[in-house]
Amino acid sequence: MNWLVIQYNQLTGSIPFMIFNISSIEVIAFTWNSLSGNLPNGLCNGLPILEGLYLSDKNLHGNMPASLSNCSQLQILSLSENEFDGPIHSEIGRLSNLQVLSLGTNHFTGIIPQEIGNLVNLVELTMEDNQITGSVPISMFNISLLQILLAWQNNLRGFLPRETGNLRKMQHLQFSGNTLIGEIPKEIRNLVELEQLDLTDNSFIGRLDMEIFNILGLRIIYLSSNNLSGSLPPNLDSILPNIEKLYLNSLTNFVGTIPHSISNCSKLTILDLSYNKLTGLIPNSLGYLIHQHFLNLGGNNLTSDSSLSILTSLTNYRNLTTVSISLNPLNNMLLVSIGTFPHLL
Repeated sequence: MNWLVIQYNQLTGSIPFMIFNISSIEVIAFTWNSLSGNLPNGLCNGLPILEGLYLSDKNLHGNMPASLSNCSQLQILSLSENEFDGPIHSEIGRLSNLQVLSLGTNHFTGIIPQEIGNLVNLVELTMEDNQITGSVPISMFNISLLQILLAWQNNLRGFLPRETGNLRKMQHLQFSGNTLIGEIPKEIRNLVELEQLDLTDNSFIGRLDMEIFNILGLRIIYLSSNNLSGSLPPNLDSILPNIEKLYLNSLTNFVGTIPHSISNCSKLTILDLSYNKLTGLIPNSLGYLIHQHFLNLGGNNLTSDSSLSILTSLTNYRNLTTVSISLNPLNNMLLVSIGTFPHLL
């Protein structure tokens, strides 16, 4: 037998350890069943040509077997969505053929081992929603082929290093929900293939220079809940020509006005600028964003004309489901305009 694939069923109980003694097997896949139990300490001692191990489930637990390093041909290792705990062993760095390492949504603890930087063929690394601590190892940014790096909702601290700019193949980078500090490295502008960036809910400081996100394919930016200052540049449309979702809410000192050029960001569907210190008129040109379905400008110092014409300018767009302009010093004409939004009522 070369492949054993029994995925998306209702299997229960533990995985029979004898399966891990089939020396001819190349793929073992039990993803999304209801299996429980742990993995044998000698997991890879009898699997010399194993290439894919898919064990994303619900109830597998215990530590990551150190013997995984003996599966020298392993290309895909998926242990996500389980109850695994303990450290990520440094021996994982010996898996030189590994392309996908998925450890998300477990209870892994300890630090990210420096040896993870030895995985030079890695394309996808996910370790989100764990209890990983320590700093982000610089060695990780030597993995030049890496396209997806998800490390959100951990206890990572320290700086996001300048070496982040080495990941020139990166498409999806997410470190939200940690305690990272310092400035957002300007070297992010080197990630020329980046599509999604999420640094929400950290402790980044300094002035937010939107120019560093001048990346043609960038579609989604989450920077909310950081200690950032700055303002929206007047040429926002040329900096972010393909932006679809822009979350810049709850920043410490984000000031200035909303530029009219934002109306040229024609693909924008979600714009959240709430709970900042923005001032000036809410531009009616926001009504030109025909694909928009979420607009939150609440909690600022924005004003409008006497008839709240911004609301009138938005009435023709049936995709629009949420508009919030609360907690701004507006006038009392809201009820006159809100009647033109029958699809929101």
